[in-house]
Amino acid sequence: MEKAYKSGFITIVGRPNVGKSTFMNRVIGQKIAIMSDKAQTTRNTIQGVLTEKDAQFVFIDTPGIHKPKHRLGDFMVKIAQNTLNEVDIVLFMINAEEGFGAGEKYILDRLENVESPVFLIINKIDKVHPDELFSIIDKYKDKYDFAEIVPISALEGNNVDHMLGVLKSYLPEGPQYYPEDQVTDHPERFIISELIREKALQLTREEIPHSIAVVIEDIIEKDDEKLRIQAVIITERSTQKGIIIGKQGSMLKQIGKKARIDIETLLGTKVYLELWVKVQKDWRNRPQSLKEYGFSQDDY
Repeated sequence: MEKAYKSGFITIVGRPNVGKSTFMNRVIGQKIAIMSDKAQTTRNTIQGVLTEKDAQFVFIDTPGIHKPKHRLGDFMVKIAQNTLNEVDIVLFMINAEEGFGAGEKYILDRLENVESPVFLIINKIDKVHPDELFSIIDKYKDKYDFAEIVPISALEGNNVDHMLGVLKSYLPEGPQYYPEDQVTDHPERFIISELIREKALQLTREEIPHSIAVVIEDIIEKDDEKLRIQAVIITERSTQKGIIIGKQGSMLKQIGKKARIDIETLLGTKVYLELWVKVQKDWRNRPQSLKEYGFSQDDY
């Protein structure tokens, strides 16, 4: 008798910078979520789809749950929390290098009323001695009744396949929601804008905080089979604009060059990328600006 097909929605929650996006990209097998060593890189919920012959996993990578400092922060935390009761499984991801603190307690308190199975995923185990894992597991066991506790390294891939096998055993029977070659539900424009934002964050390091957004103005197919992409990087201050442009445009060229490589890999075609920088003061606190830049006010 043929085994029933299984499918389900799995949300990944955790404090900023615990490796949720790295995990998502590892599982899906290509970059769909941007990565940075800065906290709060992910702003929207990004769905990644992994299809196997007998199951389909729909992962939802959420923004890190943190104490908000502006309207954009409110938006990010709300959409992370709103996924908790709408999914089949919740993955609570922690960083093995960090101790238990107020941030972890805040998230555990929000998991109290969740009826779906909750897994504790201990990420970055490649950074700690194996003996340290036992004390981490013991500490969390006493604080919540987790369905499973799985240590992994999303970066190195350690134990990730085992974790997927355990996850599959918890998935309900269900349909294949997405075609087998589809890896995300986000439009290409969104992922292109995220790839540009990732490069800006990586290259400017501490000089540019999370006060940048990227808006794709146009995507035009050219006669020479190149795609022409026009995008604007939004900053909050003119000093930030200067940093992103760099001396004689050097920083903007670097951002464009690195982003173009990832975009060409994503789209499978040659790309001509044009970037501009624009100042929009205090955009993270302006509802109209948030809406324009893709952060829906319906989630408030």
